[in-house]
This record gives sequence, structure tokens and C-alpha cells, in this order.
Amino acid sequence: MSNMIKLNIDGIDVEVEKGTTILQAARKVNINIPTLCFLKGVNATGDCRMCIVDIEGRRGFSPSCNTLAEEGMKVKTNTIEVNEARRTILDLILSAHNRDCLTCVRNGNCELQDLCKQFGVTNIKYEGEKVKPHIDDLSPSIVRDSSKCILCKRCVSTCKNIQNICAIDVAGRGFSSRIAPTGDKSLNNVNCTFCGQCILACPVGALKEKDDTQIVWEKLRDDNTYTVVQVAPAVRVALGEEFGMPVGTNVKGKIVTALKMLGFNKVFDTNTGADFTIVEEANEFVERLEKNEELPMITSCSPGWINFIEMNYPDLLSNLSTCKSPHQMFGALLKSYYAEKENIDPKKMFVVSVMPCVAKKYERAREEMKNNNLYNVDAVITTREFARMIKQANIDFVNLKDEEFDSPMGEATGAAAIFGTTGGVMEAALRTAYEIITGKELKNIDFMNVRGEKGIKRANVNIGGKEIKVAVAHGLGNARKVLDEIKEGKADYQFVEIMACPGGCIMGGGQPIVNSKKRLDLDIRTLRANALYNIDKESKLRKSHENPILIKIYKNYLGDICGDKAHELLHTHYKQRDKYNLKD
Repeated sequence: MSNMIKLNIDGIDVEVEKGTTILQAARKVNINIPTLCFLKGVNATGDCRMCIVDIEGRRGFSPSCNTLAEEGMKVKTNTIEVNEARRTILDLILSAHNRDCLTCVRNGNCELQDLCKQFGVTNIKYEGEKVKPHIDDLSPSIVRDSSKCILCKRCVSTCKNIQNICAIDVAGRGFSSRIAPTGDKSLNNVNCTFCGQCILACPVGALKEKDDTQIVWEKLRDDNTYTVVQVAPAVRVALGEEFGMPVGTNVKGKIVTALKMLGFNKVFDTNTGADFTIVEEANEFVERLEKNEELPMITSCSPGWINFIEMNYPDLLSNLSTCKSPHQMFGALLKSYYAEKENIDPKKMFVVSVMPCVAKKYERAREEMKNNNLYNVDAVITTREFARMIKQANIDFVNLKDEEFDSPMGEATGAAAIFGTTGGVMEAALRTAYEIITGKELKNIDFMNVRGEKGIKRANVNIGGKEIKVAVAHGLGNARKVLDEIKEGKADYQFVEIMACPGGCIMGGGQPIVNSKKRLDLDIRTLRANALYNIDKESKLRKSHENPILIKIYKNYLGDICGDKAHELLHTHYKQRDKYNLKD
């Protein structure tokens, strides 16, 4: 029996597999049905009704996002009646919406705004009672504005179904319905990990990162402050999208130029910090492997993941690598080694990290991220915040000439670059661990079995005749599955990489927001990941332990890898955290 069916959409014959929705069938023949609550692979509830279509022989309209195509079905997507219904839907949404578009962070990149333009909605027929505004800004990472929420539930589906956290849900009924954390508390006081995936899912401005650009501007204008900035690998393959450049464009050189134009005293590469992380982590792994203690060792560079395990699996905290994340390691080195070398008072140094992640804002403020009573990093801005600063400075980013990171803290290897995608930390660490264990040069350094988009990747890696069982998980829903396997004794991994965000840092909560239609048209994750792998492939050095500045700093300052001074500056510890603080 054939698994294919035929239907007609707007006079065009379409053949699709059974189980295909009308929306998917329409996209196959380039018929664009508008959507709002729909998000590919996340949410297809049909709540907003923007994707309604007219199906011959059926009463009323049907949501195309969750109505399956049937043999012989005749569908019309663009009738006068359908479009008038869509305008009414938009009017009703706007009647209760905060329409301060000019001051909204999503102005110009808002799916509701785009639809209103498309359907010519220029006035509101059904002015009604507005949603009572409530700003939740207690979190160091995420700000929630209820007055801009349109109840599409995309954030709820992301948090519940993808991340498996359930920090937010629908509360109340009827007009009183709202998206809220448990007990109507702040995100800061519930089990939110600050991964920021809800921000990427939101079609409007109801969720955004906490903006730290003002403090950065103030420090840049202060002649008594020595400003240093570092840039994560994932930022360079995503920032260009904020300026209309193709997805996956590597804009590293333009980033350096822009940061110097903004006024930073020094512009460094977080990839240098990533090389230190890899060398410390690989040596830590080899030591645990030889002693057969606290295995599997689990990576610790994703702060959303750290928040998750501290709240949900505290009995496995000893399995975490004690390594700080790359930007925290780098910040510690900048305020110690670099400050001493350049005769700079670390108290006058202000270190800024440009990150693809909103959880980094929380991480940098942890008490564990201090040395000599100074925070390793003083401010974190996301890729989006960085883009806004460039625009505020009236910099023509696309036409900037490329410059190089400053020395001596700007040198990095290809292994550091792939840190930004799922499997990259594992692969980079294995390159170094192999040579530590065998004492031989690793010729084929591409560990293809830990690459790819599969939610959980499992592999056996042969190192010097010894089989090492590894696992890579991205997205907290997948992390939970791996941790449950470990707790229940169903897996005997030796090394595990976990990233909080699906796809890793390239899809971090602070990256450029891609509207739902573009997500359907382009494989954003693959394009960004491939760009990082190309950086690695084209690098002269592709193993972290070969980084010359790293070798120099260990020789002249840190001493032994995983030694006392390295542990003091580059390692940290973890503790159990409560999921809820419902007293406040």
C-alpha cells in the first residue's frame, strides 16, 4: 500500500506522505500560510488560528498546522473570507496587547508586527481591556513582560517539551489566562535554568534578556577603567545575521574592528580560554580514568546545564568536571597573569564577555567565580546586545575591514572554535586526551561519531587500545535522559558532554532571534555549526595543548596543568540549589 497521498492546495496538486500536515504540504509547493503560535518541532497547537484554511466540504476553518492532509482534499488558503478572519484574529490580539512598538526590543523583528503589516492592520476595531502589566526582572538573565504576551504558548512548549523544565505554564482561565512561573513567582525564584530558549521561541517582546549594555557604555566612557572584552566562538558565526548577512557567515574580523571602534582597550578571543579549558579538562579526565574514580566525568562549561544539575541531580555533582567555563577561566587569567604582565591594577580592569548565552549573566555573578575577591568577569552581553551597541554607535558593520584579536591573549586553536556546537567540547578534549594517554601524535583528529544533530550521541572511542565510552547530549530534556541512565546503572560511560541548549552554544538563548518562517526555510543550526567546523578545519593548530600562548603561560605562570595555581584560578565547585523559593 502506498504511503503517499494527493491533495490540491490553491489549485496546485501536491503529493505528500501520510501524516503530513496541510501547513507542511503547502510549504512543499511554496505556498506561504501565515503562522503565529506554530514553531517547527516545538509547538503546533493551533491556538492562535492564524494558519486557518478553507477545506472543501468542511464547516468553518481548520488550523493547517495540526490538520493532517488527506487523499483528495481540496484546500484554499487565500480566500477573502479566510483573510478577513485572520485580520479579525490580529485585531483581537492587538486589543489586549501593549502596542508600545517603538520602544520594544523586538521592534523590526516581531512576528506579530510582521503579520499586521502583511494584512494591512492599521487600526483597532475592538479596543478592549488591556492585560495588566507585570514586569518580572528579578532574574539576572531574563526579563518577562506580561503586557506583551499573546498567549501563543511557544515558550511553554519549549520549556516543557524540549527542555523538560516546566518553569512556566498557563495559569488562570478566560481573560485572566496568563503565562506564569509556579505560584506566579519570579523566574528567579523557581526552577528556571536561565537557558533562554523561551526568549528564542517568543514571537514578540514578552521575553528578553536583561540588558547590561548601559554599564558597559559607562565603563567604556570612564578613563579610569581599563576595559577588556572577549568573544565566544558561537558569536562570530551568528552576529552577521543581525545585519542581514547570510546565516553562518564568519564575521570574526569585523567583530574585532567593531569592538575597537566601541572603545575597548583590548579585544581578546574566548577561544584562548577554551584551549585552557580543554587542556585542564582532558588532564582531569585522564586522571579520573586512571584512578577509575568519579566516572563518568561530565563537562561543566554550560551554565544552564550547571543550574539544571544543581537543582535536579545534586547526587551527581561529584561527576562534574571542576573546570570553569572558558570565559570564566579567561577572565581569571586576565585579572591575574595579564594584569601582572602589563602592570595593570586588576581592580581597575573591567572584563566584558560577549556570549551567545543568557545563563552566562547568572554564571558570572556566582560567588564561586571570584579570585582575590574580584569577579573573573564583570559583565556579560549577548550577541543581540552586542549588535544593538554596534547600531547605537552608527557603525557600518557589513563594510568593516577585518582586524585580528590583540596579542598575547588572542591566539587560539581550531579545537577551541568547535566548543560552540554540540559535540565540540567532547571532540576537542579527546584530541588532547589521546595524546596524553598514548604519548603519540593523533593523526586523524576528526571524531565524526560525536558530531551531528542527534539529541543524544553515544560512541566508543579507541584510545591506545582502550575503549572509552562517551555520550553527548544537547538540550536539557536529553540531559535528563542521560543522567537517568547513569543513576539507574543502565550506562557505563566514562566521559559525557552536556549542553543546555539544543545544538549547543550556536543556538544559545542570546543568539539572533530567527522568525518561525525562516526556521522552516533554513537549517539555522547546521549552517552555524558548519561554519565553526570550517574554522577548525582551516586552523593551523587544531589541538588545544599546542596553543603557544597556553604553553607559555603554564611555563611562566601557572606551573603544572591541574596544579595548585591552575586549580586556584581555573577550577570551581558546585552545590545543591533549591528548585523553588516560594517564600518571597
